[in-house]
Amino acid sequence: MAMTFTLTPEPEDEAREAGRLLFAGPVTFVKGVVAMSGLPPADRLEVCFAGRSNVGKSSLINALTGRKTLARASNTPGRTQEINYFALGEDRYLVDLPGYGYAEAPVAVVAKWQALLKQYLSGRVTLRRAFVLIDARHGVKAVDEEILTLLDRSAVTFQAVLTKVDKINRVEREAVIEQVKGALGKHPAAYPELVVTSSEKGEGIETLRAIIATME
Repeated sequence: MAMTFTLTPEPEDEAREAGRLLFAGPVTFVKGVVAMSGLPPADRLEVCFAGRSNVGKSSLINALTGRKTLARASNTPGRTQEINYFALGEDRYLVDLPGYGYAEAPVAVVAKWQALLKQYLSGRVTLRRAFVLIDARHGVKAVDEEILTLLDRSAVTFQAVLTKVDKINRVEREAVIEQVKGALGKHPAAYPELVVTSSEKGEGIETLRAIIATME
């Protein structure tokens, strides 16, 4: 039986407030990790953000936290070459993963951080959910499929998050949502709700905050 994918509904007031309070509280950079041995203790729930280079991941994290420079946004795709850990209050980690796909970096460097990405996704027991960012202008591409398949194999639940929806019109938006739903149907680890966001316009930000705040 095929799984049905829907858009995440607007959060209830209680969940919305929980999200507001979590992200209004302390959000601090913990460390950048370049090897699995450097990961902080697995003592709290964590969520991670993954996406191909230039998908708008840093902008989304900055919008979620309300801090313009928390995650380093760059015009150079693939600038983030570490797993960056941020503490959300006392009981959450927000993890910014290195971008995958195209990056203006030496092949050996790219290979090293892609390997780290795969090791992390396969071996972090406290990882509750991966948010996989998909550029609304392009939909799911082959390079995304590689990560989605890895998440399936690792039994890590992932939720697709469309970014940059302000850059397309309504017809294009409906088409890309259907394309993403179709692609997700092949992946058993996919969470059945899709989040639609715009870092620039604020769309979907409260919803994503609520999801993270109410996760157990």
